[in-house]
Amino acid sequence: MSGHGHLIDSTLSLLAHGYAWAPDLHRAHGGAPLVHTRLMGRHAVLLHGPDAVDLFYDEGRIQRHDALPAQVVDTLFGRGAVHTLDGARHRERKQMLVSLLMAPDGIGALTARVERGWREAVTGWEDRSVVLFDEVAALLAGATCDWAGLPVPDDAAREIAEDCVAMVDGFATAGPRHVRARRARQRQEQGLMAAVDRMRAEKENRRPETVAETVALHREPDGTRLDPHTAAVELLNIIRPTVAVTWYVTFAAHALQRHPGRRDHLRTDGPGYAFAFAQEVRRFYPFVPFIGGLAAEDLSFAGDRIPAGTLVLLDVYGQHHDPELWERPYHFDPARFLGHEGHEPGRGELVPQGGGDARTGHRCPGEDITLALLGTLAPALARLDLAVPQQDLSIPLSRIPTRPRSGFVMGVESRSDRHRGRQMVGGGRR
Repeated sequence: MSGHGHLIDSTLSLLAHGYAWAPDLHRAHGGAPLVHTRLMGRHAVLLHGPDAVDLFYDEGRIQRHDALPAQVVDTLFGRGAVHTLDGARHRERKQMLVSLLMAPDGIGALTARVERGWREAVTGWEDRSVVLFDEVAALLAGATCDWAGLPVPDDAAREIAEDCVAMVDGFATAGPRHVRARRARQRQEQGLMAAVDRMRAEKENRRPETVAETVALHREPDGTRLDPHTAAVELLNIIRPTVAVTWYVTFAAHALQRHPGRRDHLRTDGPGYAFAFAQEVRRFYPFVPFIGGLAAEDLSFAGDRIPAGTLVLLDVYGQHHDPELWERPYHFDPARFLGHEGHEPGRGELVPQGGGDARTGHRCPGEDITLALLGTLAPALARLDLAVPQQDLSIPLSRIPTRPRSGFVMGVESRSDRHRGRQMVGGGRR
């Protein structure tokens, strides 16, 4: 295409259709791997497919600096976050986060804290109804803060969870949700800035011993420390994404309710099946609709031209439901991932938390944490004797981010009730 001024702006369509917008646009253009459009008056291209993932995560060709809209930075990531950097500054900051989020010992320590918290929480859920989404968010917030070296009491963990959920819930919209997200980020950044100042005063010229201290004492390539606000932003970018695993855990509960036969597999088939189940939850359910960057120079892809400065969008939800990549893509089937433990199922196919190299590129360094937590909590859910009352478990695709409308209301049967149930069954009452 030589000119793009005549393109119809897709902003209203995106707001109306949510997750369906990108795959619908892709299908409307005959499955083309590149589609030109406009968003908020700006020329944009939508890319689709594994080759598009390779292009999108080439730092020399696609940049993040100035790519994200201000409303996304001010709610989801924070000003100065690693997500908004390129080049040496990105690599140096990313390496610090990778050392914290991808080390097996660290992941194991966080998972152990979450497991302990889960066992304690379950006893408090017996014989009453709880909203799984809310309970898991509080659990993950408390466990993550404790693991990071920022222990908080239970009531503070719930407040942190509510603020982290608000940040994720309000990043892609305007109105009250967006206002709540901004206020939530401001509250948490202020608290973490104070924590950074305390750690620097206490640990001057001493080796950091915790995740929080490592971030607070980190130095940039020029030898300067992060300013307190940026250090708080990066701490929050460890806590908030971990709390966001709540969405996946709630989707896992939804999958078990819709497909009860998967429970036995999770209970008995071991870590391999738990890993496959976690991967299928991340593929099947809607979380990230697409990812954005800017063309750093004039590019060519699929025989078409992408001018420098063009907004480049990578279709995530559509790719995860592409019949060319996935057999029966709208069928929930963990078996498609069996045999892929510990590595990606295919080059650039599954990208729920980005593509490319998680250690040096823009792929989320917390992906291993997500898989570890989901692979732990999904079997834990399957082992519970749940009572799930009638409720609205629909997942609206027009809402970004989305989740089951009810948050998944459930009850846990008490030990005494389970014992009575076994006696009744043994006595022949079925």
